[in-house]
Amino acid sequence: MALTHEEISRYSRHLILPEVGPKGQEKLKSAKVLMVGTGGLGSPIGLYLAAAGVGTLGIIDFDTVDASNLQRQIIHGTKDVGRLKVESAKEKILDINPNTRVVAYNERLTSKNITQILNEYDFIVDGTDNFPTRYLVNDACVFAKKAFVYGSIFRFEGQATVFFPGKGPCYRCLFEEPPPPGMVPSCAEGGVLGVLPALIGSVQATEAVKLILGRGDPLIGRLLIYDALKMRFREVRIRPNKDCIVCGEHPTVKELIDYEAFCGIQPPLEIETREDDRIPAITAVELKALIDGKKPIVILDVREEHEYEICNIPQARLIPLSALPERSGELNPEDDIIVHCHRGIRSKKAIQYLQEVGFQKLRNLTGGIHAWSTDADPECPQY
Repeated sequence: MALTHEEISRYSRHLILPEVGPKGQEKLKSAKVLMVGTGGLGSPIGLYLAAAGVGTLGIIDFDTVDASNLQRQIIHGTKDVGRLKVESAKEKILDINPNTRVVAYNERLTSKNITQILNEYDFIVDGTDNFPTRYLVNDACVFAKKAFVYGSIFRFEGQATVFFPGKGPCYRCLFEEPPPPGMVPSCAEGGVLGVLPALIGSVQATEAVKLILGRGDPLIGRLLIYDALKMRFREVRIRPNKDCIVCGEHPTVKELIDYEAFCGIQPPLEIETREDDRIPAITAVELKALIDGKKPIVILDVREEHEYEICNIPQARLIPLSALPERSGELNPEDDIIVHCHRGIRSKKAIQYLQEVGFQKLRNLTGGIHAWSTDADPECPQY
């Protein structure tokens, strides 16, 4: 696919690199890459792959832009809050390089649609933040014999590698099974340094370009680990697992499965029904009525101290979840206790612990302090 005069000018700094040159740039122009997620990692991935001259870039996401995204998701701007992420991302990508063909999929990637979508692309660069999608992408790529450029971020640490069927291990060789639900907090619960995805996403974009060019030493069989606080990189060797259930010598998983069920994620209705049996709930509006009515209640905040400093519910008593086993004696089992956290996940764990040690009069604030700021007290900041 020959380059136009405009493209020769645009990519001139590539063309004078012997490792790229006109032939390499033509490979980039002919390449078709699917990017999963247009968030923290997807931002640098999408912008740099387009800037590098990748001819076709598929972007898939089903979310809308939220103000809390802007701290790290630089492909979106303040004016994009409320827009579909794929629309905002497509606009920015085309502004960087109108020569790139952007195919936007405003949908969730699932076992039902991934095969058809993946057939249109050379490989996947994954910028998602959940385990079901990672296992889905891995298995689909193994079955299709296509590479999967992996990256993940959390708080101050990031990881990146390349899984390439037939040339190295797959994601399941590294993580045979997902962690129990709730064991690994999301970025919304645990936080993430805003500049961290810039580095990890750039590593992923670099690996994608190398795969297209067929140059350099890709991160196949090597997991790159980055610690931003120490500004330190280290590398861990990953070896293929001959007993891997997907890419091993005798695979037992030969078709796509229900990955949310595999990762222990139940349908919302089932979760609500199961948890309501053990954990009584209260809404933010109902809690506000109790406070206004001066009802004798104890509001227990199980977030961390730095979160409490951001915002808090009046009268709330702070005992972080991590300190609850040592400090539960500070609570009276006879009191009516309303437990809350950020969005209602850690508070459920706190209630489960308190139930085990004899507390009975417990209720969970549905949606946590986020729901409180939305439904009961608009003056309470959201984070």
